[in-house]
Amino acid sequence: MPDLKVLMVAEKPSLAESLSRLLAPGGHFETHRRTTPVHEWKGSFGNDPAQIRFTSVTGHVYNIDFTSEYNSWAVDPQLLFGGNVRKQEANPKMKLTQHLANEAKGVDVLVLWLDCDREGENICFEVIGNCAPFMRKPFKILRARFSAITAEEVRRAMNNLGEPNENEAKAVDARQELDLKVGVAFTRFQTKFFQGKYGNLDSTVISYGPCQTPTLSFCVERHDRIQSFQPETFWSIAATIQKDQQPVQLSWNRERVFDRQVAHLFLNSIETKHASVLGVEIKKKSRQRPHALNTVELLKHCSSGLGISPSESMSIAERLYMQGYISYPRTETSKYPESFDLHFVLKEQSHHSNWGHFCEELLQTGFQKPTGGSDVGDHPPITPMRVAEEGDLYGDAWRIYDFIARTFIGSISPNMQYSTTTAQIAIGDERFECKGSRTVSAGFGAVMHWLRTPDEPIPDFQKGESLPITSLTLREGKTSPPDYLTEAELIGLMEQNAIGTDASIPTHINNICQRNYVTVTGGARRLVPTNLGIVLIHGYRKYSSFISVSVAKTDVFAEKIDPELSLPTMRSDIEQQLNLIALGKAPQKDVLQYFLDMFERKFAYFIESMDELFEATFSTLAASGRPLSKCGKCKRYMKYIALKPNRLHCPTCDETYSLPMNGNIKLYRELRCPLDDFELVLYTTGSKGTGYPICPFCYNHPPFEDIKKGMGCNHCLHPTCPHSMVRNAVCPCPESDKPVDPCPGRLILDATSAPRWKLSCNECNIVSLFLDTIKHVTIQDELCDDCGTVILKAEFRENQNKAPISGCVMCDEEMEALLATRFARKNVRRHHGGKKRRRRKWVDPKLRKLYADMR
Repeated sequence: MPDLKVLMVAEKPSLAESLSRLLAPGGHFETHRRTTPVHEWKGSFGNDPAQIRFTSVTGHVYNIDFTSEYNSWAVDPQLLFGGNVRKQEANPKMKLTQHLANEAKGVDVLVLWLDCDREGENICFEVIGNCAPFMRKPFKILRARFSAITAEEVRRAMNNLGEPNENEAKAVDARQELDLKVGVAFTRFQTKFFQGKYGNLDSTVISYGPCQTPTLSFCVERHDRIQSFQPETFWSIAATIQKDQQPVQLSWNRERVFDRQVAHLFLNSIETKHASVLGVEIKKKSRQRPHALNTVELLKHCSSGLGISPSESMSIAERLYMQGYISYPRTETSKYPESFDLHFVLKEQSHHSNWGHFCEELLQTGFQKPTGGSDVGDHPPITPMRVAEEGDLYGDAWRIYDFIARTFIGSISPNMQYSTTTAQIAIGDERFECKGSRTVSAGFGAVMHWLRTPDEPIPDFQKGESLPITSLTLREGKTSPPDYLTEAELIGLMEQNAIGTDASIPTHINNICQRNYVTVTGGARRLVPTNLGIVLIHGYRKYSSFISVSVAKTDVFAEKIDPELSLPTMRSDIEQQLNLIALGKAPQKDVLQYFLDMFERKFAYFIESMDELFEATFSTLAASGRPLSKCGKCKRYMKYIALKPNRLHCPTCDETYSLPMNGNIKLYRELRCPLDDFELVLYTTGSKGTGYPICPFCYNHPPFEDIKKGMGCNHCLHPTCPHSMVRNAVCPCPESDKPVDPCPGRLILDATSAPRWKLSCNECNIVSLFLDTIKHVTIQDELCDDCGTVILKAEFRENQNKAPISGCVMCDEEMEALLATRFARKNVRRHHGGKKRRRRKWVDPKLRKLYADMR
């Protein structure tokens, strides 16, 4: 009987390698370099000898997108709610689907080692769809469920292989389709509508997301509270007494009053110059140790305590998991199951140089399981699984590992014991107090040092003693508004309101930052909404007025546009229904259609009410920008709007022309395009980057067939324009000879860069500067005999006392030496300075079409 053929698939290549080391006999296996590495060894599967191969995907195999007819921004956004969607390869160049099919040929058993969450379950069925048709029938498909990359955990997973959960995969499919259709419909409408009317939005895309927008709403709500806050003046009595030759400040029991006359009345009622101690109360208290660590608590501490953003924290935690240092970092569970071996983990950490002595003490004196928390049944809490010293990790990775390990030890350490002392003191008829505290036993605070509180000692007061008053004054203050939300506070609000999951919360926060809706400020990482973010949320909740006129009276009514679009309740309802799909209690199709119909109705009402949304905050296009270049239609100046997205707007024609991003725009010598008479503008990315002229009209409306929107003059096929590609192309890009992903571009002589001349590719980022000793470079009407490159003539500056040089930048060493980057190709005969060579015109077939109409 031939050996059983087993294929195992993990979610990432690094995970496949780590698992192979734990599964292969002695950790020895052979690795084949394919699309993703394939690790192979001979072993056993169950009781049968087996040939085992272990490969991986790289996250999701497919992305969901609209079919081609809906991918144009010209399509009515409302049609997208009923539009057709399809799954397409997430990275077509990798050819991952073909790789999975090849590896699955003749396989008897498929074992899926994808992450044990809903996304992982969804990827399971993406893998199954590519492998099952090529497996040997009858075949088995099994699912490994694990929470850490350790030998014990992997053995347990292998001994308890189950089946993948299709309902959880369907819940992810429903969420992906809903988020795609709702997000794209609202985003396309908002972006097109407002960028066509307002100039100072400073955002390329004005997006909407069912999770992103409620997340932004929390930040704007706090901003509104701050802006609407009215400070109130208050007064309090500040008293200082003397004890053991030391001044002691007292706290007034009334704390503060908001009437100055009443405050003076209380102060003037005190006539004595001595304070009497009425009593001293000492209480012993205990501070509960933290519960086990879940994702949300990890993200909150990383932001507030370590200053690391949620998205970066999650990325680092995933790397630590892949390396086997911690358990799976995406979990909502904060309570260890009964079967979890805390003793094993604690013993492992007892060898650590920083906290090993804490672990040794707990092993000797005994420890208790963490109290509190909840077990939602997904993964155990985040736990250190392997010892790592500071030298093994670096930077933020070490800081996060340090926090995880210390939190685990603290969660099974004793509670913190401390005592508080309160002295009640009378000054006349008014009561004051003096409070202090002292740590009795640090407990978990010994290892979780950031939770320790310093002792606050107070003098040893005795009941009945009389102490002199050194000062008694009336202190004035004002109430202060709340501060802006921190990332940690926002994460807590998102968790409470079921906005996103433990895995997606960092993504939603990162999105509102990248879309210019909020900015992160200060070491506390506070989220301050921008004008754009504020106006968007206000717009969803704005009151729109309409008037009803009758014979008797005129009534003015007001209603909100649709506050539910920004409130967390909407997403919470969606998540509840998705949970029902995952549990098999609700059909995917019905849930999806219900929410799509609801959002379509909201969208129809939304687009009727949005017109006045931005008018109070943002300027119209006609009132924005500065005059730059002349329109080819009306011959009047167009205004350049430098904020994202870069645009030229003609107030006379009321037309807007997009410009390339991430560079500088300026007028190009008042030259005009011969095709449409628009003045050219110059786009540059710096002295060492690319630069080329642009006709605003041609850039948005390409004049030639098969030319995509976004054409600069360095792509133009006009035969006589001195700025076109035809007149300035020198040769194909040096990267055009690459066997993989060759560049289709041409090297263009960049005349706009004078006096520092350069060659730059019109497709990729290859740029080569001529030496600064070159004064002028011109294109000659000749081609190189050997490679077909256009001959260039370089003239030196006067102080060089050198004659001009003509030659090929690919073949002539003397000419090539004038460039900062060499472009010489293989298998081309080199010409040396002083040797005359024969030239002939228009012989290279690669350039024949390009130069057909040239000169």
